[in-house]
Amino acid sequence: MNDLAATAPAAGLSGKRAYKLPRNLGRRLGRSDRSQLAIWFWELDRVLLAMIMMLIAIGLIAVQAASPATARRLSTATETLSPLYFFYRQLGWVIVSLGFMFVVSMLPKREARRLAIIMACIFFVLLALVPIFGNAVNGSKRWIGYGIGIQPSEFLKPAYAVTMGWIISLRVKDPSLPVLKLSAAITACIAVLLMRQPDLGQTIMFIGIWFTLMLLAGLPMQVVGVGAGAVGMTLAYFFYPVATQRINGWLFGAGEYDHVMFAHKTLTGGGLIGTGPGLGVHKFNLPEAHTDYIFSVIGEEFGLLACAAIALVYFAIIVRICMRLLDERDLFTILAVTGLTAQLGGQAFINIAVNLQLFPSKGMTLPFISYGGSSMIALGIGAGLLLSLTRRNPFEDRSLLGSDWKN
Repeated sequence: MNDLAATAPAAGLSGKRAYKLPRNLGRRLGRSDRSQLAIWFWELDRVLLAMIMMLIAIGLIAVQAASPATARRLSTATETLSPLYFFYRQLGWVIVSLGFMFVVSMLPKREARRLAIIMACIFFVLLALVPIFGNAVNGSKRWIGYGIGIQPSEFLKPAYAVTMGWIISLRVKDPSLPVLKLSAAITACIAVLLMRQPDLGQTIMFIGIWFTLMLLAGLPMQVVGVGAGAVGMTLAYFFYPVATQRINGWLFGAGEYDHVMFAHKTLTGGGLIGTGPGLGVHKFNLPEAHTDYIFSVIGEEFGLLACAAIALVYFAIIVRICMRLLDERDLFTILAVTGLTAQLGGQAFINIAVNLQLFPSKGMTLPFISYGGSSMIALGIGAGLLLSLTRRNPFEDRSLLGSDWKN
């Protein structure tokens, strides 16, 4: 009865008057509410948002567990870092990234695409400037800026995925457009700039996103892509010293430089249920316990069952997105969302595979879980784009959505 009383005035009055009706907290975000916030709430994929928030919460717990190991390793005789130094910093980055995620998720599809294209242009230029003005960290120039540095490649990844989806979707409007050549040229330029840093892991990610979109668009790239990947890895092994060292360490073992061996030992050190929060000891031997090898820290302190649960969450996110795209009509949306999913799933797969000693070390963080300012904020923007592009009007008749593909 209360619901009928609340909606009856709206039917007889104009929309302007209906928006001015008083609402209590229980009625806000209801089906009858037509505010921008309510529209966003009902169109949003709340299940996908809940799983992303779950990963972020797991990440904070994991960084808290890994922070003492990294703080001890980076402490000096003149400066001792607090055991929770990286946890408090990560908490700040998470708050900022959540703000970006929610703001971007509220953008209409057209505005989200425009934002991604602008970001792609800006961070491509910054990526080109990294070899000139960048700061060297661990022998690689990947950061630019002073005080608070940023890693342009992290922000470029989600923007690149959406921009490539837009470029490839133009082929539907005009089949004569040189989509393959244009997208390949842009990807090749990014790969060259990344290898100048050098950053083989990010190069593989960008090429993987491009290859996935090419396959989805129906372009004949199977043989070319596999062949180019094999040639690229061979060249990297012979002419890229870091790749040579890491591949040799993975295949033959390399003593103290075999980070993957330490990660695997840490991962399995806690058994199925783990040693307990804060009780891990192998994590103190890891070179990057809070970033690249945080999955191993989770395995030691929370057990292999917790690691399996995290992998299932990533898998559930991918399945959820695929289900969301089953009845999607817009080719741009399908390609852009697929590119963002390939970035998220591919990065998680590579990181977990490295920790399981299935791949050589790539320097790849675990999405939403590993420590990092640029990584967290860029992932927040990417998640916002993903949520924006998968928004759906709950009242839309979707019974004939598949008919467009027949034309």
